[in-house]
Amino acid sequence: MAKREEAVNMTDQFAEFKELKNIDKTTLISVLEESFRSVLAKMFGNDDNFDVIVNPDKGDCEIYQNLEVVPDGEVENPNAQISLSDAQADDDPEAEVGEDHTRKIDFAKFGRRAILNLRQTLASKILDLQKDAVYNKFKELEGELVTGEVYQVWKREVLLLDDEKNELLLPKDQQIPTDIYRKGDTVRAVVHNVDNKNNNPKITVSRTSEVFLRRLFELEVPEIHDGLIVIRKVARVPGERAKIAVESYDDRIDPVGACVGVKGARIHGIVRELRNENIDVIPYTTNPQLLIQRALSPAKISSIRLDDENKHAEVFLRPEEVSLAIGKGGLNIKLATMLTDYSIDVYRDLDSGGEEDIYLDEFKDEIDEWVIEALKDMGCDTAKSVLRTPREELIEQADLEEDTVDNVLAVLRAEFED
Repeated sequence: MAKREEAVNMTDQFAEFKELKNIDKTTLISVLEESFRSVLAKMFGNDDNFDVIVNPDKGDCEIYQNLEVVPDGEVENPNAQISLSDAQADDDPEAEVGEDHTRKIDFAKFGRRAILNLRQTLASKILDLQKDAVYNKFKELEGELVTGEVYQVWKREVLLLDDEKNELLLPKDQQIPTDIYRKGDTVRAVVHNVDNKNNNPKITVSRTSEVFLRRLFELEVPEIHDGLIVIRKVARVPGERAKIAVESYDDRIDPVGACVGVKGARIHGIVRELRNENIDVIPYTTNPQLLIQRALSPAKISSIRLDDENKHAEVFLRPEEVSLAIGKGGLNIKLATMLTDYSIDVYRDLDSGGEEDIYLDEFKDEIDEWVIEALKDMGCDTAKSVLRTPREELIEQADLEEDTVDNVLAVLRAEFED
């Protein structure tokens, strides 16, 4: 059998494919071998009797054709057989009929057309691999922050390029309304959707998604990144206002204070990124009554009537507090509804002929402060809101003794009777 010779250097034919990003060496070797085999199959009818050895590091390729040795004059298929005399003359003097003879193939001698065909096949396969790599990479990044440079601005979308020149599309409906983009600007967004229709990856990013707001807080607030503080709920009208409910796993950490930062240092960076979008941070609670009360901040609520089954809340406020609860253009109540998952109706509290209500904090001389806090935790901030709540409900929800509740009711009633 003929001894295999030194490899023919094919560096010029596929050197440009050696330094490919996102494609591992094993896959690259496989693709190069497949490309050579594809061209060989077209030239010889099939590639079954060929061995292809590729070394992309050196840029060389060895191709060998395995032929059956037959008697002289009996070669019927020159692509699969070789005569005894030709085999002996081809550096295999000990060749015998019936044995296999391995012939070195010099691919470069097949001419310009074969090499061009090889390059085209390689380019096509490599392009498919690169597309798959991009799709897989960004599919794993869905919901994560990415940064890109504005490359082109169109009416309905903006084209961004990341550090590896991957294309990211920022559609108009995923842009903050006050965003203005110019070529060369650096834009931060979250990977919103990745699809691969017709093997053509399309990466859509968003700045309006609530996930974008979450990721910005994770970036600016180490306690959230470390899992000490959790963002439980997010409600957002992009470019206008947002509310987030946060909870701490460590009693020593004030979740709202940690998110806002000293003198607002942490939240200011997020507000700037969101084009001065107002952000309200509130402490999360599983008590829906209290969560609604906090979500309607800065309005101060007199009382709340809940229908848990239908997720509906009737909120009563002093007349001067109603506009605060609703907010400009109904924005505050809209966000509170989104945050709490309760539909909320707001009513003016005109009970007792329009008499003034009194906040519970005014009764600290007569009612223990811890009792007042327990009542406030269940959504009762004022005297009338307590008096309007059934006695049994006060005992159960505020977790107070019957005598304590009776004492509170007596103190409050006495105030209005006077």
